[in-house]
Amino acid sequence: MGGLFHNLRHPRRCYVVCAVPRSGSNLLTDGLHATRRAGRPKQFFMRKSEPYFAAAHNLDPSANFAAYVRDIAAATATSNEVFGFKLMSWYLDDFLTRLRETRAFGDTETTDLKLLRNAFPRLQFVHIFRRHKLRQALSKARAVQTGLWKVQEGKTVSREPEFDAELIEQCLEDGAQQEKAWECFFQRIGIDPFRVEYEKLCQDYEATIRAVFDFLQISLPRRAPVGAPVTIRQADDISRAWEERFLAECSLSEPLART
Repeated sequence: MGGLFHNLRHPRRCYVVCAVPRSGSNLLTDGLHATRRAGRPKQFFMRKSEPYFAAAHNLDPSANFAAYVRDIAAATATSNEVFGFKLMSWYLDDFLTRLRETRAFGDTETTDLKLLRNAFPRLQFVHIFRRHKLRQALSKARAVQTGLWKVQEGKTVSREPEFDAELIEQCLEDGAQQEKAWECFFQRIGIDPFRVEYEKLCQDYEATIRAVFDFLQISLPRRAPVGAPVTIRQADDISRAWEERFLAECSLSEPLART
């Protein structure tokens, strides 16, 4: 196994953005990508997306998973040898299982942290979260209905959104479970990730991006500009109206729930 590790072509510094849906991960990863110093952090290891990324980077579609891990890291690292990727907690366990099953990065006795750092040298963890959980759930409910998960110029909705209290409640519950999965994972592997709060990212975008670079110990010249976000915030009059309605209906239903 040592010979195999020695021959793998990997960047010298890696990081993962740990996220849940509608936590602001696109806003963060787009900002990191735009600097051209932090890789191209995408969801390279979500099963349904792997054929797309393999084709986009001219990788062998028949390659095994270990080869795909090696090749996508080499293909998307920036010139300073930094590779970044994004993971959602809902497929974290599947990703770890697939890494282990290759036997290229460890075996059944290898800890999850060691497994990950064998695959991704010097791997560091960035956790983006959203403080306002209801607004996160509203955003997800709206994205589920419209099919628009990333708001950008030229993108249109597949259908107009409609207020659905049950869907919003389900999104709240799903978000809580998925955040809990990350916290359990961080505790299990014994690391304290760098925390990025979505609301602070929106409030001071450049300072937050630079803080992530400082944590990762990646050089970003102080005079180098951090461009404006390319991801457009979804919050608008519809979001505000939904929030007010959901809170009003919840307050009306609480006395009934207690009887």
